[in-house]
Amino acid sequence: MSKVLLINGSPHERGNTYTALNEAALALNAEGIETEIVWIGTKPVRGCIACGTCATRGLGHCVFNDDLCNEVIDKMNAADGLIVGSPVYYGTPTGNVLNLIHRMLFAGAQVAGKPAAAVAICRRGGATSAFQTLQMPFQMVNMPLATSQYWNIAYGREQGEASQDAEGMQTMRTMARNMAWMIKQFKAAGAPVPEMEDWQPTHFIR
Repeated sequence: MSKVLLINGSPHERGNTYTALNEAALALNAEGIETEIVWIGTKPVRGCIACGTCATRGLGHCVFNDDLCNEVIDKMNAADGLIVGSPVYYGTPTGNVLNLIHRMLFAGAQVAGKPAAAVAICRRGGATSAFQTLQMPFQMVNMPLATSQYWNIAYGREQGEASQDAEGMQTMRTMARNMAWMIKQFKAAGAPVPEMEDWQPTHFIR
């Protein structure tokens, strides 16, 4: 069975970010897709220090193993799609969820060709910038984006209030169905992920 990993980047385990992700998970389940929601918790998540050890040694994991990053890498490697959700703090996603995404992708999580989506939850404003920030890393690692009928944004402040955002919840379901369709189509086609050319870094200061 195909599986989608959902990452809850909120410090509140059952807050509005969970409400939105769970709405997507239920829609995926209805399409025959297994789901797992991973909560990042309230403990610190290291930022990448650009040591390069993961790349030079071909580890496929971060050299630091004192938070949940490597566990999430293993879960991502076994998944067929990824949805990352975060509340909006000062117009951006939470620092912990950004640290997790940066490290898991840089350390070599197997993500190429797997659909991805971002979800932003806010009280009032800043959701579009947070949504864009969450999506940008996916576009650098060959993850096709699962779209919806609108940006994947929902509104709410108190726990569970996002469930009252009818359009927001509909947007989550549409995104989830689109992701399920993409995963099924990719698997049915059986075509390999396009082979990447050798990187040609072009620096503007020489």
